[in-house]
Amino acid sequence: MNAPEAFAVEQRATMAELRPCLDGAIPAVMATVAADGTPNVAYLSQVHHVDEQHVALSFQFFNRTRQNLLAHPRSTVLLINPLNILFYRLHLRYLRTDDEGPVFERMRAQLAGIASHEGLEQVFRLRGADIHQVLAIERVPVSSAPALPPPPVRPEPLAVLRRASTRLASARTLDSLLEAALDCLQHELDMPQAMVLIADAATQRLYTVASRGYATSGVGSEIALGHGVIGVAAREGTPVRINHVTSATRYNQALVDSLGGRDAGAEIPYPGLAQPGSQVAVPLISTGRVVGVLFVESEQEMRLNHEDEDLLVTLAGQLAAAIDLMHESEEPCSQDADAGEADPTGADAVPLLRVRRYRRDDSIFVNNAYLIKGVAGAILWKLLNDHRAGRSDFTNRELRLDSSLGLPDVSDNLEARLLLLHRRLGEQCPALRLQKTGRGCFRFDALAPVELSESA
Repeated sequence: MNAPEAFAVEQRATMAELRPCLDGAIPAVMATVAADGTPNVAYLSQVHHVDEQHVALSFQFFNRTRQNLLAHPRSTVLLINPLNILFYRLHLRYLRTDDEGPVFERMRAQLAGIASHEGLEQVFRLRGADIHQVLAIERVPVSSAPALPPPPVRPEPLAVLRRASTRLASARTLDSLLEAALDCLQHELDMPQAMVLIADAATQRLYTVASRGYATSGVGSEIALGHGVIGVAAREGTPVRINHVTSATRYNQALVDSLGGRDAGAEIPYPGLAQPGSQVAVPLISTGRVVGVLFVESEQEMRLNHEDEDLLVTLAGQLAAAIDLMHESEEPCSQDADAGEADPTGADAVPLLRVRRYRRDDSIFVNNAYLIKGVAGAILWKLLNDHRAGRSDFTNRELRLDSSLGLPDVSDNLEARLLLLHRRLGEQCPALRLQKTGRGCFRFDALAPVELSESA
């Protein structure tokens, strides 16, 4: 089982060449030997790229393969590229087993997708990520490999990144920044289903602020840190990609579980695909902090490959930095030339709005329909009360200084919360309007009579 001293030049391969083999579309085959020299061959759920010298193999069962590795740490793994049916042989040395950390969490999330596809959620449970050193990579000649059509031509990634970077750099508001990012995904990369979620450090949750390609926007829908591929990507600060069918039931149940016990109707439906074929969740990291997650999915299996992940990670880095810089100025309001104002006189008559707030979590219901909760709900409640007292114009600075709103001391993401509130009002309650009037300023209007009430 020792690695050969040398291979012919034409047999050598690199880790980069192996990347299409590592998505789990075709199971890998692993050969080990016992201490007495008895060989054993078994299938593997996952071979995971760690770096150019290491891979991680899924440890799921206390079986013969495991016993052999502990007795004799050398092994050989056979991989198949599903795109061109080329075979590769890896010569490995077992180093250690990780049962926590980014590599383990990424493998666990991906294994959950594989297991749900096969209906084996209770059988496929990751015990650890076995870290192996790659001693050599060998191309295995195949005499009669089937001829496959070439993969579709993808856009040149550097050109796409340049155009996307230019779009993001020109955005002046959080709203335009998020729309530019989603436009680039849809039109430049043919990724029409995508969403951006912002992290709330205080509640350990992520909430959707923008989406594209779904029947409903899902703006305001939430998921807890660590739940589903989105929550795992945020918690571990690492991308999570599943490139073949995932059970929507499993993922949506994780979302429901993350919401906890709430009143019926006090949640916003998650907008994801009913039957995703591939998914990737990329954390938005700025100055070492996870500020959110960029999530892309497709109904097509094997649609999101390693190159797509590389590109999305790069795009997410600029997006995260831009979101972090979108904290509005706290200077006195200066009117923008193109800032419009709401015109209540031109609106059609709207019936009475009965608005109820639940103090325990600042949930807001309008005419018995759930609207929003949390900090965004607290902001809306303040605006409604101040508007009843005769105020319509507000500044971001005063909101930040208002301790009753529950904004965190650091990274309050006020702009994201205001954008979330603006979009939820536009979708669910257009008679309440939130509109920017200048830098660090906005106007709130109620185009209908409002009746306010509170409950515990």
